[in-house]
Amino acid sequence: MAASASFRFLSPPAPNPHDRIHPSLLACPTRRRRLRATRCSSTPQPAPSPPLEFPLLPFQPAEVLIPSECKTLHLYEARYLALLEEALYKRQNSLVHFVLDPVLSSSSKDSFAVRYGCLVQIESVQKLDFGALVSIRGVCRVNIKNLLQMEPYLRGDVSPMMDKSCDGTGLGLRISRLRESMCNLHSLQMKLKVPEDEPLQTNIKSSLMWSEKETFEGYDEEFIPELVERLSFAAYQSVSGMSDAELLTLQKYKIKAMDSTDTLERVNSGIEYVEHNIGMIAARLAIQNI
Repeated sequence: MAASASFRFLSPPAPNPHDRIHPSLLACPTRRRRLRATRCSSTPQPAPSPPLEFPLLPFQPAEVLIPSECKTLHLYEARYLALLEEALYKRQNSLVHFVLDPVLSSSSKDSFAVRYGCLVQIESVQKLDFGALVSIRGVCRVNIKNLLQMEPYLRGDVSPMMDKSCDGTGLGLRISRLRESMCNLHSLQMKLKVPEDEPLQTNIKSSLMWSEKETFEGYDEEFIPELVERLSFAAYQSVSGMSDAELLTLQKYKIKAMDSTDTLERVNSGIEYVEHNIGMIAARLAIQNI
């Protein structure tokens, strides 16, 4: 990688420590879909609070994380352990997971677009002889507004990104169907024979339970999506024994979900995806029982 680089914030290969980010090239990941002031009500909404400062952790383009999704990281580089310490002790167990995507550029500098920012909560930390295993949970899509620090790790100003509306004709009925489909998928998965080291709770059940939580302690309210928005993301979870092609399909659904600001559209797509997985797991069970 070249000795200098420019980053555009739209919104990780881990960046080379010698790369640089040119602040003038920052661009909001959701410049086409800013938060509108009519969430679930025609009542005038208060002006949004100023952006909050969080450490930023970059990932490869294939590693998009969505709200409600759980992920385990093995952090061992000194800069990322320092980032973890800040997140734990200064940022209420929070950091921002984002994708760093290479961009073609006519200049000699390496260029990257910063996409799909997601505020995450650190759920657990297991210290190892070499680094730490960190379990994180996606909470809310975010816009990375401004870069404040590049070394030893990235830090920036962040603001929440919500759907343009969380209400609509038929949304309640579709949410009920999505919940039912997710529960059915979980039940089918529990019947599969899986490796002993797999958790008893499926990813879909874990995300559903998190999405239906009633309280979220330690968070600014602006960073907590409405219940229906949280549920709309919970559908896009991996299931046992997925092939590379199936994981690629999941990745496409997750990107579509992150790009959308229409809750009903995401719910309908989630129902489609979950019911496809129900058919896939049912077929595996039929083969298993032969």
